[in-house]
This record gives sequence, structure tokens and C-alpha cells, in this order.
Amino acid sequence: MQKVDAVIVGGGPCGLSAAIELQNIGLKPIVIEKGNIVNAIYNYPTHQTFFSTSEKLGIGDVPFITEERKPHRNQALVYYREVVKLKNVHVNRFEKVESVIKEQNGFFTVTTDKAIYETPYVVVATGYYDQPNYMNIPGENLPKVYHYFKEAHPFFDTDVLVIGGKNSAVDAALELNKAGARVTVCYRGSDYSSSIKPWILPEFAALVRNEEITMHFNSTVKEIHDNDVVLNIGGKEVVIKNDFVFAMTGYHPDHTFIRAMGVTIDEDTGRPTYDPETMETNVENLYIAGVLAAGNNANEIFIENGKFHGGFIAKNIVEKQGK
Repeated sequence: MQKVDAVIVGGGPCGLSAAIELQNIGLKPIVIEKGNIVNAIYNYPTHQTFFSTSEKLGIGDVPFITEERKPHRNQALVYYREVVKLKNVHVNRFEKVESVIKEQNGFFTVTTDKAIYETPYVVVATGYYDQPNYMNIPGENLPKVYHYFKEAHPFFDTDVLVIGGKNSAVDAALELNKAGARVTVCYRGSDYSSSIKPWILPEFAALVRNEEITMHFNSTVKEIHDNDVVLNIGGKEVVIKNDFVFAMTGYHPDHTFIRAMGVTIDEDTGRPTYDPETMETNVENLYIAGVLAAGNNANEIFIENGKFHGGFIAKNIVEKQGK
């Protein structure tokens, strides 16, 4: 068993920010990440542009400087790699946390697929990107159905259905159209979502008006088959030809993982029990950071505000140690 000052579960921007804040108060935390750092950002679409400015995405007082106000995915990957090197953040890559148990002596036993750690403090910053929201409809598990969009090229000259009407769906539809796919978008809302990035909505709406993208409002998917999909459009059942489906229906946190640690969860909101001033959960010295604190409402916490959670945690630890 290895004894460490603190364990941070998750190597996204908010987990890395928490590690830096704990280093600033003299601790030597380790970050345990099942992939590599900022794994969720790595899994974003290749040509993704962030909604936020580079300044707001910066962590650890390391400037994030780009020519454009809004950075691209690749620029963010470079930036966060540099932050880890500059701040000498200890990251255990490709290591998966299997359990976190609070022992009677007040310490935590953190068991991974590679090692066992003993630590007085644990910060869970696991995000939500690994848990897609499923529609629970026939055919959703077919190989042709994806819940993540990466590249458009493989779908050239195919019939593609994109499910959803927010940023991830619109971004995917634009890239697919650009690559020569025949794109249909199915959205249960009655109009374009107000959350769509304002600089891409005009382009998307123009493609719809010009019938280069087919847009169905007030619609849901009833069934998915090998060669077609069944839609419910305004109460009418319609069958359309289809090769691939991108179900961009959002994501949710892994409640099972944190609940097993003893953290209570509000059943209605999915929000863990925690003090917003310290980020400490109902389990003493077990903290959360990042979007996990938002529960099911993933639009409440982003990198821009979640990066400050580490500072709240560090302040609380200093106060405890001073008593």
C-alpha cells in the first residue's frame, strides 16, 4: 500500500486544477486517470471549437494564449499538456480507480487496477462524458448507432440521422454535411435551441433552408433498423432510409461510482450532497470537483467555473489542518 497526501480521481481540467491548488498548499497529490490527461477533450470532435475563450479555460495561473478568441480542441490539448509539465503534476495515466473506501482510522483506501493507496483526502473529478443518455428504443444497440462524434470522413455518401438539437448535434450535422453525407436531424424541440453557439446557428439554418440538411422539429425516433429508421414527426410515423445514426442525446455522471463511496445523491436532481463553499461531501474529507457537482444538469458547471473548485478544497484543508 502506497501512502500519498491526496488522491484526485480524474485528470480533466478540473481535476488538474485541483491538483495544482493542493500543491500550492504544500501537499503532493496524485491524479489517477483511466486514460491520459483531459481524456474527454481528446474525445471531442477533431475540429471542435470551444464556446469559451482561452482565458476562461486556463488553469493554474498558466496563460492560455491563442490567436483566435475561442480555441480549438488541438490547441487545448497542447495547453493542458504544457500545464502538467510546467506544474509538475503527478499523473498516473491508464490506471482505473475501482473503489474508494473510508476506513475507521479516517483514511481512505483507494484501490485501482494497478495499486492500492492510503490517503487522508480524496477529490472525485470524474466528469460525465463516459455516460451517454440512452433513449431505450429498439435498435439503439446496433453497430450503426454512435453516441460520440469524432470525424465525418467515414460517412461520405451515406444517409446519416443526427438525433438532438443542441451544440453537439449541430456540430456533427455541419461536419457530416461538409464531408458529403446526406444528413437528417431529428429534434424533439419546436425550434432551434437557445444554447446553440451563435456563430454556427446561421450557417446551420441556411443549410436547412436550402434543403442541404433535412431538419425535423417536434420529432422523436421510434425504432432503428439496419437500413432505415422510424420517426415520429408531429404525431405521424415516417420511415426514412438510413445507414448511420448519431444519438447526440447528452451525458450524465456515474452516480453508482460515487454512491459506493458513501456519498448521498438527490434522486430528483442527481446532485451529490456537498457544501458548495468547500466542495466537501457528506463523507468527511471526500470532495468533488467539476461537473459532477451539477448532477444531471450538465449545463450548470463547465471548465470555466469548475476549475475554481480546487481552490475551495485547498482552503478547507488548510482550515482543517490549522485547527
